[in-house]
Amino acid sequence: MEKKQKGILFPYLWKYKFSYILGLLTLLLVDYMSLYIPQLTGDITDGLSTGTLDIKGAGRLCLYILLCAAIIAAGRFLYRYFIFGSARKIELEIRNSMFAKLETLSQRFYNENKTGDLMTHFINDLQATRMAIGPAIISMFDAIVMTAMVLYTMMFEVDLKLTLMTLFPMLIIAVGGYFFGEAFDKRFGEKQAAFAKMSDQVQESISGERVIKAFTQEKLQSKVFAEINDNNRNKNLRVVKLMATAFPFLEFVVGTTYIITLVYGGYLTLYGEITLGQFIAFNQYIGMLVWPMIAFGDMITSVAQARAAIGRIRHIYDEVPDIQDAEDCVAVSEIKGDIRFEDVSFAYTKDGQTVLEDISIHVKPGETLAILGRTGAGKTTFVNLVTRMYDTTNGTIYIDGHDIRKIPLMALRENIAYVPQDNFMFSDTLVNNIKFGNLDASMDEVIEACEVACIHDNIMDFPEKYETMVGERGVTLSGGQKQRSSIARALLKKSPILIMDDSLSAVDTDTEAQILENLHKLNGQQTKLMIAHRVSTVQHADHILVLDEGKIVEYGTHDELMAKNGIFRSMYDKQQLEKELAKV
Repeated sequence: MEKKQKGILFPYLWKYKFSYILGLLTLLLVDYMSLYIPQLTGDITDGLSTGTLDIKGAGRLCLYILLCAAIIAAGRFLYRYFIFGSARKIELEIRNSMFAKLETLSQRFYNENKTGDLMTHFINDLQATRMAIGPAIISMFDAIVMTAMVLYTMMFEVDLKLTLMTLFPMLIIAVGGYFFGEAFDKRFGEKQAAFAKMSDQVQESISGERVIKAFTQEKLQSKVFAEINDNNRNKNLRVVKLMATAFPFLEFVVGTTYIITLVYGGYLTLYGEITLGQFIAFNQYIGMLVWPMIAFGDMITSVAQARAAIGRIRHIYDEVPDIQDAEDCVAVSEIKGDIRFEDVSFAYTKDGQTVLEDISIHVKPGETLAILGRTGAGKTTFVNLVTRMYDTTNGTIYIDGHDIRKIPLMALRENIAYVPQDNFMFSDTLVNNIKFGNLDASMDEVIEACEVACIHDNIMDFPEKYETMVGERGVTLSGGQKQRSSIARALLKKSPILIMDDSLSAVDTDTEAQILENLHKLNGQQTKLMIAHRVSTVQHADHILVLDEGKIVEYGTHDELMAKNGIFRSMYDKQQLEKELAKV
């Protein structure tokens, strides 16, 4: 493996070094004891053929063979336990480490990488890695040590010339193995990439099943999948074809070795240069060399696949989070919710279009800031800067007088309850989804939060009530039920700052009014940032911020903005007209 790629595995291999050492020592014992069986078989053959060995002596040698076999059997169990067991543990720890790494990565990473590809790292790539640090290590050890031990015994216990004759095919294996390894490396990488693309297509199609059916695009999706699946099949076949070439090549070399042994070894036996027992033992030694030869091919395949897999896994490990704790973080024991923007500007990329420009506002603890604007005005970006999903390009955001970049991320986000725009729900029970932000909450607290969010009565109408399974991404719930469940989840967190990103768009106006009234009564000290499209949602806010193309175009209270006859008044009049027309 390449030096950079070794860096991922080395800490884990070092951690389990004693298990690997014990496993290899046990494997060495197994290989050593295996050498005795052909030797004992040859002694029995020579003794019986020359009449120098009686039944009692033959029985004693047979017991030795059984003892060797028992030691070999126990040893095989132990080296598998030590090496395979350690490989499984390393696979588990790397998978946990990869998941923990993913949890630290910024939103940009997920925008640039597809789910199916990431899932492939956790399944196929880690399996290939485990094969390299488990079976491949045994294969490598046997390919080197077993081969050396058997060749030494063949040279000095049987015949040097016969051994040298059979050694030549092994050099062919070594040369061929190098070229096969390079080809396996490339083709396995292509295979994994094709599988990742297929996984991503399946994941997207299942997630978007309703859209596909609504637009009657089943045939098109089936055609797209068939093409991706066919590409996956072709990439797998390229690997299989290479294996179908490599292993017959090994078998041909092994067969050639047997022919050399039978022809030249038989000649030496007939002319008395070696005994019949030595000839039989030599054939058994050749048989023992078959496994190391095959193991050598397995090792080449496993290492080549692992090289490609680890190279793909490095993509995750090498990723540096855009958002990290500053080296000079301040200790924050309590956040009150004082939020201040000073000349804040933001762009998603260095040379990209500015999404927010010169934003300066101040929200005191307990106040409510409502944020309105057309689609794409920068409303969600505004609140994402408060949670540090992104950092400002220019300017500074302060919370309780502290630069937000100096507050530890964990402390910052623990003090912010966020109701996102997409209202994501896990495939779990309703109660577990609601308790996600506060796992220690009591059932009474859950019910109280649901009553404030006006979802309790709906939940009680479900057959399983709070134990209702919501399905993947909350598929069994309506849009309004998901929104209100997400609000309850945020309220249960009891944070000093509450952010609601257009979280009442799917509920009717009466329910919206009730929720807003409940929120106002619940906690007057909670600072609220509310993105909304309905003017009715924000009319009681302490401050209303109207954004257009990332800039503040209006700012003030409801009455102040109504008096300006600007964008806010225009939105208000338009929505009032729509409301009146809806009554007709």
